Amino acid sequence: MNTIDDCILIDLPRHHSARRGNLTVAEPLPFDIKRVYYIYDVPGGESRGEHAHRTLNEVIVAASGSFSVTLDDGTRRREVFLNRPYVGLLVRPGVWDHLHDFSSGAVVMVLSSGYFDEGDYIRDYQDFLEYRKENE
Repeated sequence: MNTIDDCILIDLPRHHSARRGNLTVAEPLPFDIKRVYYIYDVPGGESRGEHAHRTLNEVIVAASGSFSVTLDDGTRRREVFLNRPYVGLLVRPGVWDHLHDFSSGAVVMVLSSGYFDEGDYIRDYQDFLEYRKENE
């Protein structure tokens, strides 16, 4: 079973041109991307995530602005601050994530290893703790 130690920051390749700006490439990743989605216009004080996946891997990127991600493996927690569009946070299956403290105008880009499947989500924290115990 994955732990918060398996959730790592990934430097995404970036290319800079003083005249034309920057370009970041979402490769290589430790999985094939099946789904990409964005989260934006999060009202002040609100949060997102607050779930875990049974099988999906995700890379979370602060495409614009900043926010914090709290990772939880049922035993330990770790907070990661994201504020660079060329750094992604790899979140492994079986790890609870909670996105919070969004800056004004923050845009979250999520690269996922699978298509949307409600059955892959664990949305209740107590269910998550039971899942961890059953699968260790």
